[in-house]
Amino acid sequence: MYSKKFGRFILGFCTRCLTSVVNDTTTSARTSVCKHHTQFLERRSQIGFAVVRFRAASRTTVDPNEVKRFQLLANKWWNEQGDFAALHSMNDLRLPFIRDNLLNAHGGRQPGKPLAGLRILDVGCGGGLLTEPLGRLGADVLGIDPVADSIGTAEVHAWHDPDLRGNVRYRANTLEELSEKGGKGAGQFDAVVASEVVEHLADLETFTLCCNQVLKPGGSLFITTINKTQLSYALAIVAAEEVLRIVPSGTHDWDKFVGPVELERLLESNGFQVESIRGMLYNPLSGAWSWTESTSINYALHAVKLEEEPNSDEDDPEDPTVVVAQAKARRWYN
Repeated sequence: MYSKKFGRFILGFCTRCLTSVVNDTTTSARTSVCKHHTQFLERRSQIGFAVVRFRAASRTTVDPNEVKRFQLLANKWWNEQGDFAALHSMNDLRLPFIRDNLLNAHGGRQPGKPLAGLRILDVGCGGGLLTEPLGRLGADVLGIDPVADSIGTAEVHAWHDPDLRGNVRYRANTLEELSEKGGKGAGQFDAVVASEVVEHLADLETFTLCCNQVLKPGGSLFITTINKTQLSYALAIVAAEEVLRIVPSGTHDWDKFVGPVELERLLESNGFQVESIRGMLYNPLSGAWSWTESTSINYALHAVKLEEEPNSDEDDPEDPTVVVAQAKARRWYN
């Protein structure tokens, strides 16, 4: 009884806050969160530059602390009422978002298998919650994750479905390992999917460069993640983790959240063109997701890799050092 009443309160609070953000008519809803969040923001303002330097200089997408956290959850991926329930229901939005944008780019394929003939890389696939349905749509999908136990869970679950055995494969490795010079993944994929992943990475710069390297020219990058706002802190961390326990406590670090403007700027400085950004909203009472005009909490992004420019004879275009230097030069120039 208490949990239901509190759930209704949180939902009402979410709706009022979201309306306030969209219309920009009042700050009273956000003010209710500020008192709880003030000390956190003050601490972040003092160490923020150090955090940014660390993430930009790490040259790896993997955060060891995140690996340890998800290692403990590796056997829970397919419990639809458990810790990953919200990710299961998110498929109702993210799967059509990926499918429809790919169909717009590549046209229809065989009946019942609209993504047949397309190669998709699912980065941070976990237990394969999104990898499997993409495979059922006919795509040739490779799911990768640094947590070997999660890959084991994904392989076991997929083994029980004969229809997936020719479409879905898994590998316990990182995006940078797959994209390294001379690697089999370089320029091989029609699409890269990173759903609820970028908020757990150590370095977004490395992530975007590696995505560019594994994609074919004109290939698509799909991202779903959490915006970096006071409202997202209140709902994605305080409410979802500490109050309603929708996800395990400690799952998210607000410092790693990234806003759509920042993410778009980063992608476009590294060879992508952002095609669309859509807001997403989770209802904790119904357990369902819906599209919304506001991106203040969750959002989905679709970007396309631009055609490659002619390379200088003096530089090796596949040398990671050259790629990083060129990307930084473009950002400073812009």
